[in-house]
Parts: sequence; structure tokens; C-alpha cells
Amino acid sequence: MSDQSPPPGWTPRDPDTPDEPPRPPAGPSQPVRGGRPGDPAKAGRKPRPRRTGWRRALPTWRMALGALLLLALLIGGGLVTGYLLVDIPPANAAATAQSNVYLYADGSQLARDGEVDRVNVPLSQVPRTVQEAVLAAEDRDFYSERAVDPKAMVRAAWNTATGKGTQSGSTITQQYVKNYYLGQEQTIKRKVKEFFIAIKLGREKSKNYILEGYLNTSYFGRNAYGIQAASQAYYGKDVGKLTTAEGAYLATLLNSPSAFDVVSHPQSRARALARWNYVLDGMVKKDWLPAAERATTRFPEPGKVRAAAGLSGQRGYLVEAIKDYIVDREILDDKTLAEGGYRITTTIDRRRQNALVSAVDDQMVGKLDPEARPEDRLVRAGGVSIDPLTGKVVAMYGGIDYTKQYVNNATRHDYQVASTFKPFVFTAAVENDARTQDGRRITPYTVYNGDNRRPVVGGRIRFNPENEGQVSYGNITVNTATDLSVNAVYAQMAVDVGTAKVKQTAIDLGIPENTPNFEPVPAMALGTLQASVLDMTQAYATLADHGRLTPYTFLEKITKEDDTIGLPQRTPTQAVSREAADTTTSMLVSVVDNGTGTAALAAGHPAAGKTGTGELDRSAWFAAYTPDLVTVVAMMGQDPDTGTLQSLYGALGERRISGGGYPARIWAAYTKTALEGTDPVDFELELQPGAGQPPPPPSPQFSFPEETPGERTGPPTGRPNRPGRPTPTGGQNQGGQDNGGQNQGGQDNGGQQNGGRDNGGRDNGGRDNGGTAEGGQGGATSGRQGRQGTGGTTGTTGTRGTDGGTADGPRPPSAFLE
Repeated sequence: MSDQSPPPGWTPRDPDTPDEPPRPPAGPSQPVRGGRPGDPAKAGRKPRPRRTGWRRALPTWRMALGALLLLALLIGGGLVTGYLLVDIPPANAAATAQSNVYLYADGSQLARDGEVDRVNVPLSQVPRTVQEAVLAAEDRDFYSERAVDPKAMVRAAWNTATGKGTQSGSTITQQYVKNYYLGQEQTIKRKVKEFFIAIKLGREKSKNYILEGYLNTSYFGRNAYGIQAASQAYYGKDVGKLTTAEGAYLATLLNSPSAFDVVSHPQSRARALARWNYVLDGMVKKDWLPAAERATTRFPEPGKVRAAAGLSGQRGYLVEAIKDYIVDREILDDKTLAEGGYRITTTIDRRRQNALVSAVDDQMVGKLDPEARPEDRLVRAGGVSIDPLTGKVVAMYGGIDYTKQYVNNATRHDYQVASTFKPFVFTAAVENDARTQDGRRITPYTVYNGDNRRPVVGGRIRFNPENEGQVSYGNITVNTATDLSVNAVYAQMAVDVGTAKVKQTAIDLGIPENTPNFEPVPAMALGTLQASVLDMTQAYATLADHGRLTPYTFLEKITKEDDTIGLPQRTPTQAVSREAADTTTSMLVSVVDNGTGTAALAAGHPAAGKTGTGELDRSAWFAAYTPDLVTVVAMMGQDPDTGTLQSLYGALGERRISGGGYPARIWAAYTKTALEGTDPVDFELELQPGAGQPPPPPSPQFSFPEETPGERTGPPTGRPNRPGRPTPTGGQNQGGQDNGGQNQGGQDNGGQQNGGRDNGGRDNGGRDNGGTAEGGQGGATSGRQGRQGTGGTTGTTGTRGTDGGTADGPRPPSAFLE
């Protein structure tokens, strides 16, 4: 049997291919549709491209649409479930806030605060303009919007995440829920509950009900909860008598209750006024306040703070400073802190705190006699003490009594720091390897011209500073210029270094960049900026710790029930080189040994420090440190009735108050007690090249302003009456720096080593023999000229014991110095 041939048009089949039904060929009358190759039915249709590569990982539009629908279903179900499950709870514990307990470092109680001041009032008793001021400040569309604003919440979250500042996207309804039903903690759980309660409350309660609750539960500062308590705390009147301007200020406080109190925080006045204007402008935009009335509205000054009796003495100052520290560093916000229930262990050393108060009382307060001397009414004092190794604030003096003088003199920012800023100029010079206009490297022994009103060379601003007492010193070394606080030298040095570099060095040391009047101009060398006593203590602590900055702190621990609140990291950083800090310290040691700060020797410990006297004698400063304790003390003049800054002329029976007087004596008395039982420790210094071995310095030729004979009346405008100029006998030439001074009988031969502090110094030629008894007014310092050893005995003849000279030679009388 033979194989038959296949019929025409038949395609041979592979024996391994399964049988398929035959497909008729496409005829001319059949449409050809696209399909797989060889598929006659789909031959006319474009094939769909296959998804290859990374496109295979992308979802199709059908998948994306399904996912969105599923997400919407889940969100909707979650909202419904949340609304059904979350009930409006009873009022929280914050509605009846607890006390906070503040403890000394040893665990004993320092103070307790938090007694709640709250009086609820119906909305009908709140003037309409006051209600509108609150709405203009917090939620201008309150009556027309929903209980929650998702867009505002997303916007606030985005601004916070992108560094545009922490913002709230909450409506007044949400804020009321947080105040009354929940709490101030920033957790996701709390925000979710707030969201659902606000929705439910908005559906079940009227807008007036919610606004009334918000006004009665909000915190306004001064421990006042609710608009009625705030009205009494700030203006001493019931809420129904508030003016539009007063209501706008209370509405301003809602944004930052502590910071915007212009009485307790005068440095924040500009920000508070800006916010107050924002509130009033918002009222105009909403047609709640006529523009004409807005134009005539003036800021309503709030009244003085009435402190709780339990915060009398220094306790109130300490508590307020600690609260500010907690809020400013965002450890807790002020509303959360006001809820109370926290145990706050501070760094305040009880023994040293008492020592500082006693020193101020003994050296200054106990000598005030306002009835006999009206000028004594103007005297204020502030002080801060820091452990430089840890940054812990161990003591602070804020004023005579928190219940009598509310403003903390240790933290205020409205007095010039004067010549206590000068060491920062020299630190900047060493840090930046600065040179004079003629190319000489700046060291303690660089010679400058110290003439009064000498024009500064090389600066863009014409400046010819006056020296204290208008004394001209001629050519003197930087070391002597620091001892005598010569303005002409330091103004020129600031320009030589570069004022911007000086400012940056001060910031690196610990002075806040936003300090008032902190401008990079030659006058900054004279201390025109208005840093607080606390700020200056921080900066001097950096010098004391060899240029290492450890941010100060008031806190050891904060707990609430079983929870411990996290504290910010305070990692020490090398702010300036050790060489720069230590060389500055070496000159400040000389200020205490030979210059304007000799009163500090009474502490009995090696010390480095600087005096300062502000413009018109409105403030007097002494900033000094031992190797293990830094303390800054300032006296200030202020009218107790008007609050204006005043000069201290005539206070305490003194013709004038200088930093080397009462502030230095307070410092010495405190430091002696604070370091009682510890051995004196010398500074271990690493100096810049050229700072250790001085060359022979030039002999300054003092020139004093002329004056007519007779007694002065009124504030001093020049030097005091004196019998004549100091003669150079025993000074720089005969027994001073040249012959019997630093060279021949001074630091080398008979100075600090052979005839220095031991043989010819504080003992034999010092405080005893050449001291108060023989040296008269020179006292401890006239005898100290015995440091010069062989030439020391000769040197004392012409030093401060007779004419007011120094170990470096003659010097102006004390009234010419700071």
C-alpha cells in the first residue's frame, strides 16, 4: 500500500503537536482582526506590546484604581469606627492643675508652684470685642468652619517637618478638646482622639458653647487659667471691663503665654507687640474693628506681676528661670508644664545658693539706706555661679525678693556689659592670629597707644573712644591696658582683629547671637551689647575650662509619676583653642593681681577676672573665676516706680559705683565661702608664643584732664579732686617695670620666683608690711608691689600706697578706674 499525497492547501502537522480544530482561511468578505501571529481571526489588529523590564513592576491602571478604592473604603470605615468608638470623656486632670515641685540638687525642696487661678464665666460676660480678638488671634473662621481642618493640619505638619517652625493646625474646637478633655502631650494617640472628639463635639454642641469652654480653659501665663483670671492677673479688673486693646493683648498671650509677658520678659517686647498688631489687623480684615479706631489704639501696658507668697525671696527667681529653660529648650511647653505634677530636680547647690545670698546681703543690701539716701532706692543686683567643668548653675541671685522686685536681674537683657566684654576681643585676636595695623602679632605684650579719644585706625566707622576718667596713657602693653581697662586700646584691637570675627568669637564662647545691641562695630569692644548675667557667666565659664564650652543647665532630672522626661544633650565642644582661652586667662589673673579687680584677692584663691562699668554708671560688673568656679556679679540702677534705667551716682554713699568695688567684694565673699574647705588651685595654662616671657614694656606717660579747683557737686564728669599727678618715683622707671620692676627686680630676679609672692611679695613686702598699714589707700595692692623683689621695696614708694600706681608703675586714682 503506497502513501497518498496530501490534499492541496494542507499543511503537514508535527506529530508532537496536539490536534487542533482546523481554522478556515480568511476570505475576502471576512474582516481580519489582529491577534497573535498566524491567527487569521486577529490578523488585522495591532498587537498589544508586552510589559518588559522595570515596567513590569508598575501596577496597571486597573490595579491602581482598585487600590485607591480599597484605601478610601478603609479610611471611611476607620472614620466611622473611630467616631462610634470614641466618646466625649469627662474633664481631664489639667482642668484642675496640680503643683510642680522644685528640688535642690541634694533632693531637698526648693519651691512648689502651680496653685490654680481659675474662675469660669459665661460667654455673655465676655465683651464682644474681646471674643473677636481671640478669634482674630487663633481661628478667624471659627463660626463658619468645621470642627477640624484637615488641610490646616497637613500644612502645619509639613511646615514643622520642613523646618519652618513648629505650628498648630488645630481649630479652636480642637484646642478646647486638648485643654479640657485630653492633655498637652504630643503623641499620635492623643492627636487621633482629639480628632474624633472634636468632630463629635462639633456635631453635638453649639459654637458658643465651645468658645465659652475655650476661653475658660486656656492658659494665659502668670498661672492664670481662663479669660477672667487673666484679666485680673494682667489688668486687675473683671473681664467685662476689658477694652479692645487689652483683650487683644490677652489674645496675644495665647500664642506664647510666658514669652509674650512684656513685664517678666522685656526682651520679648518687640515680638509681643508684633503679635498684638497682628491680632488688631485681623479684626480690621474681618470687619470687627473700624480702621479709624484701630489707628488710634495704643498698647495697654499690663500691670506688675503678683507673685505667690510661696515664691518669696530667691525661690521665685529660680523657679521662673528654670521654667524658662524648660520651655525655651522645648523640653515641655508652658501649657504642659502648667498642668503640674512634675518633680524637677535642679542643679542648684543649696549651700552655695545661701552663700551667694549672704554675700549680697552682707556686702550690699545691709548697707542700703533709702530713707537717708534716695539713690539707694535705685540699686539692684544680680549674680550667677556655674561649675565650668559641668555647666551646672549652682547658684543664682535674682533680686532682693521675687514678690517685691519681679524682674530677674540675673536673666534680664537691658544693661550694657561694659568692659567685661574686652577679654573676648583679645581671645578673638589670639584665635585668629590677628595683627596690628603695622603687622605686629597681638599678644599680651603688644604695645598700643592708649591716649584718650585717639581715633581708631582702619575701621569703616569713625570712632574715637573716651577712656574712663578721660585719662591718656601713652604707649602701653595690652596686658597693662587690660589691667587698667583702657578703651582706646581695645577699640583699636577690635578693628585690628575684625569686628565680625570678634562677634563670632563671643558667640562661640556662649553669648547668644540675638543679644540686644550685639552689633559688629568698634564700640562693641567697650561692651555696648546687653547680655544677661547668666550669658556672661556662660562665656567666662568657657574661658575657665580652657576654651571648652559646656552649655549651662538648671536641670538634673524631671519626672512625673513613673515617667522620666528626656533632657537635651549638652555635649562639650572646643569653642576656641586652649591657647586663646588660656592666654586670656593669664591677663585676667593680672587684672586681679595688679589691676582694677584687686578686691577679689580677699577670696583667698587664685582668680582671673574683669571689671566693667556701664555707660553713665547705670551698671557695674565683676566677672571672675577660679579653676573650678565661675561667678558674675552685677549691680544695676533702676527706678522702682517707672522701671527706667538710672545711674548709680551717690548710691551707698559712694561718689560712683565701679565693678572693682561692691561687685568684686560680693564676688570675693561668695567665692571664699563657696570654696571653703578646698585648697587653692593655680591655673594650668598653655600660652600663645610670645606670651610667657614679656619684653621690656614702654613707660606709660599718664595725662589727666584739666579741672578747676573745688569740690564737685553732682555726677562726676571727669576725675575727682586730687593734690596732683602721680610722680614716677618708684614706678615704672625707678622701682617699677624697668629698674625694680619686671626686669631687674621683677618677674625674673626678684619677681615671682625669688622675690616675688613669697619673699618680696604678699608676705614680706605684701599685704602685711607694705599693705594697709604702710601703703594706706593702696592697701593690699600697694604692698603687693613687693612682688618685684629686689626692686620691690623701692617700687612700693611710688605705687598705690602713695599715688595710686601699680606694679607696672604709676596708675590713675581709683575713681578713674572701673
